Amino acid sequence: MQEVVSINPTNGTPQNARVVAALSAADSSVRLQAALAVGSNPDSGFLETLVERCAVEPDFYVRDMLTWALTRLPAEITLPRIRQELDSERARARSQALHTLSKIGDRSAWAWITRDMLRDADDEVARTAWRVAVVLVPEDEKKDLTDELVTQLGRGDRDVQLSLSRALVDLGDVTGPALEKAAASPDPVVAAHAGATELLRRNPETGFDAAVDEAKRVVTLGPERAAAVETAEC
Repeated sequence: MQEVVSINPTNGTPQNARVVAALSAADSSVRLQAALAVGSNPDSGFLETLVERCAVEPDFYVRDMLTWALTRLPAEITLPRIRQELDSERARARSQALHTLSKIGDRSAWAWITRDMLRDADDEVARTAWRVAVVLVPEDEKKDLTDELVTQLGRGDRDVQLSLSRALVDLGDVTGPALEKAAASPDPVVAAHAGATELLRRNPETGFDAAVDEAKRVVTLGPERAAAVETAEC
């Protein structure tokens, strides 16, 4: 039977060392249990270990538990340390730091979301940056964020494009004019992605793949001919 990791922050260094070892165990279930235990008994002494593990942890569920454990610590000590990770050379460290910011939800961190992050060459970092930007952006800066995000239309595979579409949809009506302009792009990939995103914005129940197919049809036929064909089909 697997031993359950327990934590008593007052138990001294040997216990802490045992937990640190469990967080880097070969078995992901042991690491998950250790992260759960740390989060269940918040202790700022584990801040550095949690942040370091986020940067190298290969298992999604364990990373998410590590982030949860970080959110259980006081924001005033966690945020400055997380900010340092945003400049890390390791893509996973940057991505997980951004994810943690989205979970903490402190809007003062908006100032840390740079254009470089939104355009990061690593797709996972960029996707996470889009998501956290939408969570933290002040109302009066949504248009500027929209203008930045539309520059990424057409980027990546289906999952990357879906992430960007969701971010733009979540920004609300402010994205309409920018998407309309992008839908007229001479680049058919950009135009189709913009059109699909606008369809999703107008009707969130539309499936992404269906929206993309419809947008591609409009790009191929042209708006007027596509509308005529649709009317004829009805």
